[in-house]
This record gives sequence, structure tokens and C-alpha cells, in this order.
Amino acid sequence: MAKTKTSILIIDDDKIVADSLAAFFEAEGCDAVAVYTPTEALSQLSNKDYQVVLTDLNLPTMTGIELLRQIKQLHPSTAVIMLTGYAAVETAVEALRTGAVDFLTKPVVDDELRLALTRALRQHEILKENTTLRSQIATTHNLDNIVGSDPRMRSIFETINAVAASRTTVLMTGESGVGKSLIAGAIHQASPRADAPYVELACGSIPETLLESELFGHVKGSFTGAHADKQGKFLAADGGTLFIDEINSASPAMQLKLLRVLQERKFEPVGSNETIEVDVRVVLATNQPLEALVESGAFRQDLYYRINVVKIEVPPLRDRTADLPSLATHFLDQQSEELARHFVGFTDEAMNLLRRYQYPGNVRELSNIVERAAVLSKGLTITADDLPPHLLDPSTPETLPHPHGADPTDDSWTPMTLTEALRNPERQIILAALAANDWNRTATAEVLDINRTTLYKKMKSLGIDPDDQAQAG
Repeated sequence: MAKTKTSILIIDDDKIVADSLAAFFEAEGCDAVAVYTPTEALSQLSNKDYQVVLTDLNLPTMTGIELLRQIKQLHPSTAVIMLTGYAAVETAVEALRTGAVDFLTKPVVDDELRLALTRALRQHEILKENTTLRSQIATTHNLDNIVGSDPRMRSIFETINAVAASRTTVLMTGESGVGKSLIAGAIHQASPRADAPYVELACGSIPETLLESELFGHVKGSFTGAHADKQGKFLAADGGTLFIDEINSASPAMQLKLLRVLQERKFEPVGSNETIEVDVRVVLATNQPLEALVESGAFRQDLYYRINVVKIEVPPLRDRTADLPSLATHFLDQQSEELARHFVGFTDEAMNLLRRYQYPGNVRELSNIVERAAVLSKGLTITADDLPPHLLDPSTPETLPHPHGADPTDDSWTPMTLTEALRNPERQIILAALAANDWNRTATAEVLDINRTTLYKKMKSLGIDPDDQAQAG
């Protein structure tokens, strides 16, 4: 089957430039069409959905920015590259803010065009996916899809409804995997911003050297590897909601920059003196107690007070066991739809095993366990045999160690450092998560909400051999 050609529309009032660009892209294997006025461009776009548009900034009867706005209204997933005879930072920022994927200055060389086309096609695919994701967000992040009858969950639902209509900053606390992202999405979906962008960023998954660029964007040439202007998450979420997870991992320098943008709604992209104003509702989350980090000096006190306006504490799954059957059934229903198999439910034995397990990976781990069971099940009822081996092991602890450590009044208690006290529980949690994910380290790192490098280091320090899966038992 022949590969479909990339469709690209070129707009430039200089016929020689437009035709030469079309010839270049044709030689690159594209289906390229050249037009010379905005009117011709809009006529073409009314009849065909182009993947990429390359347009000059200065056009007769309409500026390239105005044309860009109309293109994004007609075809939101079309990636637009702006071309100009002169470079101006404020113009580039306006183009990127309006939705352009790239901003090139004439004369352009072949490699620049190839690189811009590659980025534009990648953006086109992302924009196409966003159309689907927007629909999924409306469904997935609806309050009706957050399962929980536990009194603490009902209190969270009430808080979501109370804060949704405002621009108030929300801080969520809770262990990894409890569903903080789902709650952030529900706040957005219940707000007047529901039709605007919802953007997520996990600070802990991004190297410190790149985090500033991810949040605020950068201009071309601002650092090694900055080959083009880049839009940051704050600008991408303009008018909507930005969910910043793992805020506890941000460095003091980044905390200061976040404090400023939260207070003033202004920032400068890396390498630029151009100040950008945004209207963004910010929801943040942490998997570590910020109060302790403030006390130790690792987290700025002024930022803590600035983000701790409305606080939502999300309980771990082991503390809301009454919700477990409903959650397990909810995830099984999702698998019924995903796999096109009508699952009846769980046997009593299987449900009892699910109840006794303590879920170090919380709701995310339960979801993975149910997905695995549904995929491997030979019938339409999930049995004990469909569950991961570590749930069947009678040595699996029914209760996790108390979060504050051993009881010093117990005669059997031996004095030890905090690191020593936490070593064995941490090892057991990682082993359980590895077993739950068939020793797939990427999936395990995701369940534990840490990056893969951190998981490898912890496994090594705890004496967990990646090649010895027998330890899972």
C-alpha cells in the first residue's frame, strides 16, 4: 500500500518564492500547492484539509497572523509555519501564541525547511490527537467518573464544585497514584474554562535544565539545541488550566520563577526580554508534605503560602477500602469496552484477594492489576488465577508498616536510623510494584510515579537484581 503524501499549502504574494517552495516540497515527496493571496488560500482550505500550511507574514488584504487565526478556526489540526523577510521577537511570540508551530526568516535554507516540516507534521499529529483527547477529557475527567463513596472522597467532590468557577489556585497532596491528575482534570472540566486547553506537566520527569523551557518556552538560539522558538506550557494553557504535578521536586530557582508568574500572570520565555501575560488557572500537586520541605528550607515559604489557597488531601487507596469493589468494577467495565468483551465481574475469592492487598501504587496500581487480569483471563469472570502472583502469595503483608515507623514502646523494637527503618518497606513496595507489572521497569516507574533512572538506582541500593524475578515471591 502506497504511503500517503504529506499535503502542504504554500502562500506567498511573491509568485517566484511560492512556486520555488512548492517545487522544493514536491521534490521532498510532498503534495504541495502554491497560492498567492489569502483569498486563494482560504478557498483551498475550504475544499481540503491540509496537514501543513506555510504562509508569508506580509500578505495583501490580510496579514499572516489574521490568516493564521482563520486557518485555526477552519482546521484546528493544521500545523502552520510562518515565513517573514525580517525577524522580530514580538511578532514571533504573537505568531506562536496564535497557534503557529514555527517561525522562519527569509532566506531559508533547505535543512531549515526540512526540519520545520518535520516539526509541523509532529504538531499536526498532536493536534489531531488533541481533538480526540478533548472529548476523552470531557468524559474521563467528569466528576461522575471519579469513583468513591468514602466520606473523604465526597468532601473532595464538594470542594471541586466549590472552586471550579473561580481562578483560585488549588494544591493537592497525596501519595503517587491516588488520582491527583484525574481530580485536576475534573476541576477544569467543571469550570467555565472547560472548552479551553487543559495542560499537564510533571516536574519530576523533566531535567532541571529543561524545566524552565517546558514551562515558559524559549526563543531560537537561547541555548544549545534551541533550533526554533518553542511555546511553553503556560502559554499553551492560556485561557484554560495548567496542572503542575510533583511541585515538590522544583528547584529553589524554579520556585521563585513560579511564584512570580502565579502572582503577576507574567513571564519571559528563556532567552527573551518579551513579557507575556497569560490567564491560566493553576492546579498543583505534591507527593511529599510541603510543610516539612518548607521547614527544612527545601521549599520556599512564600510560594507555599501562595499555592496553599485551597488544599485537597487525596487519601491512599488502603485508607478507603470501602471504595475498592466499586473501583475494581469500574476498571473492569473500562476493559470490557477496550477489549470488546462483556466481563461479568469478579469471583468472591478474587475480590477478597483484591481487598486484602495494600496497593503501594494506589488506584493506578489497582487499574493495572485489573487490566492485566482482563487481558489474561480466559473467561468472562475474573478469578484468583487471573490476578498477579504476588496477590496470591500468603506472605504478602495484609497491612503496610505504619507510616511513622515502629512503635518505640514495643519491646521488640530496635533503635535504628530513619533510612534503616524505611529500607525494608521501600524494598517490599518496589518488589510488589515490579511483580504487579511483570517486572517491566518502565511501567513500574510509572506506577510508583518516579522516573526510570530513579527506580534503577533504588533497585541497586536495595539489592534488587533486575534479572532475578524470583525475588517477587
